Amino acid sequence: MNTLSYLEEEAIYIIREVAGQFDRPVILFSGGKDSIVLLHLSKKAFLPGKIPFPLLHIDTGHNFSETIVLRDELVKRYEVQLHIGSVQDSIDQGRVMEEKGKYASRNSLQTTTLLETIEQLKFDACMGGARRDEEKARAKERIFSVRDDFGQWNEKLQRPELFDILNGQIHAGENVRVFPISNWTELDVWEYIRQEKLEIPSIYFAHQRKVFLRDGQLMPCSDFIHHDPEATFTESVRFRTVGDMSCTAAVPSKAIDLDTVIDEIRGSSISERGARMDDKRSEGAMEERKKVGYF
Repeated sequence: MNTLSYLEEEAIYIIREVAGQFDRPVILFSGGKDSIVLLHLSKKAFLPGKIPFPLLHIDTGHNFSETIVLRDELVKRYEVQLHIGSVQDSIDQGRVMEEKGKYASRNSLQTTTLLETIEQLKFDACMGGARRDEEKARAKERIFSVRDDFGQWNEKLQRPELFDILNGQIHAGENVRVFPISNWTELDVWEYIRQEKLEIPSIYFAHQRKVFLRDGQLMPCSDFIHHDPEATFTESVRFRTVGDMSCTAAVPSKAIDLDTVIDEIRGSSISERGARMDDKRSEGAMEERKKVGYF
């Protein structure tokens, strides 16, 4: 058995365990490559039947349009229900406050919207496409990662995972985040996309885009980001990760197809999260967000 076959079987086993152990599971779906892989794996897990749980997108309102268009196409193609939690609604109702200034972003505001949506729709397990190789805080989490009744994560109170035994027992009010592709690498994901011929947003491939330089990163020009209009220029770039436009940087690239993207990743010495400005706010930025309920 090759590596991709093993990883696929492990992920399908985890997804089936979620279906068997929880009452109201959901897939956290951003429209990015990892959540698209997770959606495809879920389809494989239950063939010839349909995927037995819905998708949930926490919408910041600052999305890449290419991602939203493909998201809606995939919802129809895979015949799944899509729930959308709106950060704009959370702002309008006074539950979170819009950030101001040069580095303003809605990324951290997603946490409140996510936790409220989980409570409203009574989801007890949320599957996401996070992987251990992305970032050091991600590496600490178990595949079944329990959140308390406030949606918080305590890295010191995690269950052991012995072999493939996954314990989904939770108390009333608790929630479990599940990471079926936790053991995959970025390269594994791309090779699986190529093997399965999956469609992904065009922003993952090199294209001409107006950008500006901020703290050594190429930021996309948009109405959501404050910048000096005269400092913009056009560059051949692609995105290694999909997030809120206000905190997701591009990388210079000429990779226009899967083969050249994979070759580029093999030669890269920087993690894909290195292009996320929100991770650079502090040394433990990701871990602090996760403790209060982030993805």
